[in-house]
Amino acid sequence: MIKDNRITLRVWGDFACFTRPEMKVERVSYPVITPSAARGILEAVYWEPEMYYLIDTIHVVKRGVWFSTRRNEVTAVISDKSAQSWMNGTVEVKPIQAGGGAADGTQRNMLALRDVEYLITAEVKLTQLADRASCNIGKYLGQIKRRASSGKCFHRPCMGVREFDAFFDYEEDPVTAFDRRKEELAATGNPLSSIKYEPLGLMLYDVFDYRLFEKGFKWLTPEAITATREQFEQSLSGLKKGEKTKRLQEYNADPSHLFAGKKITPRPSFFQAEINNNIVRCHPDDTPVLIQDDTEGK
Repeated sequence: MIKDNRITLRVWGDFACFTRPEMKVERVSYPVITPSAARGILEAVYWEPEMYYLIDTIHVVKRGVWFSTRRNEVTAVISDKSAQSWMNGTVEVKPIQAGGGAADGTQRNMLALRDVEYLITAEVKLTQLADRASCNIGKYLGQIKRRASSGKCFHRPCMGVREFDAFFDYEEDPVTAFDRRKEELAATGNPLSSIKYEPLGLMLYDVFDYRLFEKGFKWLTPEAITATREQFEQSLSGLKKGEKTKRLQEYNADPSHLFAGKKITPRPSFFQAEINNNIVRCHPDDTPVLIQDDTEGK
């Protein structure tokens, strides 16, 4: 396993909820951050179609304190098709009715964590779209370090749910950072919780098949789509009109010429999580990952 391509971010937040999928309606958090949520934080800081992250380890600096709350939510969603119809003015706008007693409103309980902090270490790997000389690991590692050190992100990372902000900083080494935070917390009179061993049971690893990340995905530019179409139309020269029409219809119905890589669909995967000396090890090379419907990844 390549260890030189690892990066580490220290992330912390006032609140966190890493929802267990079996308790999605009344949200109940896992005791620590999931690899899927950790990957989401890293991708909020930096991501390109030519690279992806595999979470290696999670150091638990502050495991947080359980708390429960109840809040107003909505039971309805607005589809893309409805929004497009409203924008075109073909149907009357029908917004979601939220708030106390509204038709689409409801109250949900949440069991979440307060005051958490982790050191997330991930391996950075290239996808199959990294076919140019400029796409190299060193470039991406440098970009991640510069962006994380200066607090830049594509969108605000979160601790499991959007309303719980995540703060972050770059760390050169997880072990050094963990020891430093241990001393800093001890100096404040709030020492780090030492976790010798704690089995966490079956935990969500990711909502996608991690093995398909290496294929990459990106939408093509309008110029690239036009060039591909022109190339296809040139390939039809010499065909009879009926055959040409049939192939054009098949081409227009196939969205695969609009993107490069593989458009993957959600496929939950799980692993047996445990904390050893405040560390959750979750790299697929070290920990077996159970993937639902294993046919596509083979």
